[in-house]
Amino acid sequence: MQVTETKNEGLRREYTIVVAADEFEEQVSSRLNELSKTMQLPGFRKGKVPVSLLRKKYGPNVMGEAMEKAVQEGSAKVLEDNELRPAMQPKIEIVSFDEGKDLEFSMAVDVMPEINLGDFSKIEVERMVVEPDEAEVDKTLERMADAYKTSEPVKSKRKAKEGDVVNIDFLGKVDGEAFDGGKAEGYDLELGSGSFIPGFEDQLIGQNPGDELDVNVTFPKEYGAENLAGKDAVFTVKINELKESKPSEIDDELAKKAGMENLEALKTAIREQHQQGFTQISKQKAKRVLLDALDTHYSFELPQGLIDAEIESIEKAFQQAQESGQEVEDFTEEEREADFKEMANRRVKLGLLFAEVGRENKIEITQDDLQQAILQEAQNYPGQEQMVFKYYQENPEAMQQLSGPVFEDKVSDFILELAKVTDKTVSSEELMAEDEEEAKPKKKAAKKAPAKKKAAAKKAPAKKAAAKKAPAKKAAAKKDD
Repeated sequence: MQVTETKNEGLRREYTIVVAADEFEEQVSSRLNELSKTMQLPGFRKGKVPVSLLRKKYGPNVMGEAMEKAVQEGSAKVLEDNELRPAMQPKIEIVSFDEGKDLEFSMAVDVMPEINLGDFSKIEVERMVVEPDEAEVDKTLERMADAYKTSEPVKSKRKAKEGDVVNIDFLGKVDGEAFDGGKAEGYDLELGSGSFIPGFEDQLIGQNPGDELDVNVTFPKEYGAENLAGKDAVFTVKINELKESKPSEIDDELAKKAGMENLEALKTAIREQHQQGFTQISKQKAKRVLLDALDTHYSFELPQGLIDAEIESIEKAFQQAQESGQEVEDFTEEEREADFKEMANRRVKLGLLFAEVGRENKIEITQDDLQQAILQEAQNYPGQEQMVFKYYQENPEAMQQLSGPVFEDKVSDFILELAKVTDKTVSSEELMAEDEEEAKPKKKAAKKAPAKKKAAAKKAPAKKAAAKKAPAKKAAAKKDD
């Protein structure tokens, strides 16, 4: 095999590789001899088919197979002999290939740049932390008390108002005909809850127990039942009883309703849950600060092929955002190109840097890491955890997509352990506030690709959730069924 280096500029290397005709023929003949030992054709016993006949019948296929093998082995040898670490898959082009002639192909490859990691202790990161706030605990308890609120009959004579619970009988009709799911007796409805179709609850406000009235409404055009969507309906309603709702007392009984032993145990659980959430957000924001610091601190040559591929990916994500109707910031084509180029350079630089940190420090993704990531994803779908696990088990591509963020988090954690991290105490509002850069529509649109992966990973559970239907009794009156 003859190798000629045709380009050596920056990180780009190009070669012309020639496999001599006799060397290539030797590979073809060797493969045909292997086949002759196992092939069986009409008129010939197994292993007795002449090589000349096999060449005539399967020669082109064997030549193609031999060419592919020669290219793979030849390009691998060039990389090994020249001690090259490719930054991406080498680009191979066949220059000439014909029976009885030399096989000639070219290889172009961008190699990894030299990255001097240096001392991570020189990297400075400010991390926002939130101290436990009893006021936040009290707010959570109040929300829980409201969720577990009770209702008692109104003793005084007064009209129904928003927030009251009315016990009603109702019968709905469209064009004078009753429809499935449009009838109920003794149904408790909280006025202002928005649980019935628009306009229904409003017409009960100001009514008295014992009143009977017709409630005129129009089903939403996007209503789940096609036979009712967009139709006018009349509900005959009788108000049986008026109840006044009030939050539960914040005491041990409330804690027991929430599955805790007592109120103090519930408060402890709320504090821990808050702290876990704040810690996770703090970690993600510290990682973002770290990425900015690394982008500023490091400078090295970037493979043009990786940059071009990243720009193409960003442009594709931007176009998809526009086509989906997502609002994006107006800017000229020149501004967009400059912005995308800047983003691509940053992504490639940080990607190569993280890869180098992982390689030098033997940071790898374990099966336990992936399982933990899937578990965290499953927690976003209470009651559907098994669906999430099954989705990842049956979709290797989704599992592969999950490995990227996991590796990035592991490398970030490694660097943060060595970096100079200063904690800054902030309020929960400050921690939860969006960064100015995050709020820009342009950035959101351009960075849609990673989010898309995540959405794809949630696809199965989301479908499962959509399949859930309300009980038939409530279906006709529900506004979002």
